[in-house]
Amino acid sequence: MTKFASSSRAAALTGSMRDFRNPPGANLLERVEAFHDWQKARRENGLWPLGRSTEAGPKRLAVARNDDGYRMEGVNFASQDYLSLASHPAVSAAAVQTVEEYGVHSAGSPALVGNTTLSLQLERVIAEFLKTEYVTLFPTGWAAGFGVIKGLVRQNDHIVMDALSHACLQEGAQAATKNISLFRHNSIEDARKKLAAAREKAPDAGILVVTESLFSMDSDTPDIAALQALAHEFGATLMVDVAHDLGCLGEDGTGHIGMQNMLGKVDVVMGSFSKTFGSNGGFVASNSRGVKEYLRYYASPCTFSNALSPIQAAVVLEAFKIISSEEGFGLRKELMTNVRLLRQLLVESGFEVYGDPSAIVSVKVGSEALARLVSRRLPDLGLIANLVEFPAVAKGQARFRMQVMAKHTQHHIVDAVWRLGIAYREALKEYEAVLAGKELPAYTYAIRTEKPSAEVLNIAGKTIADLTPGAMGLAKSA
Repeated sequence: MTKFASSSRAAALTGSMRDFRNPPGANLLERVEAFHDWQKARRENGLWPLGRSTEAGPKRLAVARNDDGYRMEGVNFASQDYLSLASHPAVSAAAVQTVEEYGVHSAGSPALVGNTTLSLQLERVIAEFLKTEYVTLFPTGWAAGFGVIKGLVRQNDHIVMDALSHACLQEGAQAATKNISLFRHNSIEDARKKLAAAREKAPDAGILVVTESLFSMDSDTPDIAALQALAHEFGATLMVDVAHDLGCLGEDGTGHIGMQNMLGKVDVVMGSFSKTFGSNGGFVASNSRGVKEYLRYYASPCTFSNALSPIQAAVVLEAFKIISSEEGFGLRKELMTNVRLLRQLLVESGFEVYGDPSAIVSVKVGSEALARLVSRRLPDLGLIANLVEFPAVAKGQARFRMQVMAKHTQHHIVDAVWRLGIAYREALKEYEAVLAGKELPAYTYAIRTEKPSAEVLNIAGKTIADLTPGAMGLAKSA
């Protein structure tokens, strides 16, 4: 463990959320104060990057405030709006029209008059898009991931899941059964071993295999066809979470399931609308009417939560219309051009990025302390980006998860890489000084107005020209 000088400022570089997951003590209210003290120390030293809010929505250039109210403004690589549909005129118009026709609230669960003609239409659209027969809607993507597992799996059943599966999937598994086996990330061989052991132990039990089509921290994908074949070999059921690639990847927007020729062939597909479709909400799709009906009444987040509002259903319907059109194809092309440019410029600037090209560009930092020191400089430099650290990722693998939008410009991307580079170099000097035993200096927020030099822009322009033949330099639009 790295040791720092013993002071409240240096202490803010240590510790993690994991330390407070199981707080000791009998008083449920008092025992959470230790977490608040740690959070307060980080906040007072500019090292708490969570809990921020935007003032006018998740735009590519955003105004945001931290949870102490400090105002920051800059290029936004922190919001999940991959195809820039959250502010699309047609999507906004659909929301406004729906308010006038339906009001603002579903006013009931899907089991009790909460559905609308719009939500029923959305079920059909999703089923057709994924080439499945039936869809069940959920109020959030998290609810869908948790609900499908808790709804289908019972305490004597087994779950074999990728070790890096999303928290909603892991918590759904923990709520359903104690029989959980984690296989090494994207390892078909290890999944086979875990499946074989589960089937040998419980010949008559149900087994659910759980993975994601695109993992949100590492931007990588499994061999879905191999996992489906493996599941069937052992009489198990495969469930794939498509939250981060559905709509925004692949020529037709069907993500890795489509790119791997698995549309309509996966046992259960679960997804979220919040990354690409401009709304909260989630779904579970399959080829079984029985699964649809069972989840409606046995997946508690569906049964005992209000249904999607008519506004949400209308927004997602309009998003699907765009995604399935020539405009959607163009937006995916713009997104991937931006992704490749960002990844290339980061590498040329000395950074390491994870995984394969997708809307998620994770930039490796490593040390949690160093990453926090980088993060506290970004607001003043005009870059809004999310720090991810242990336990969301492995210890010593802290990173910035930059989330790309189709409507980011080349200038936004060049600017972001340049500003991240400044923050990293300055933070590294500070980090090395602290490691040498020096006191961590106090940090006062102050807006900085530096801009990339002509030399930086010229170098970036050459990279852009290489990646996009025919480019005549940096785009001028903001």
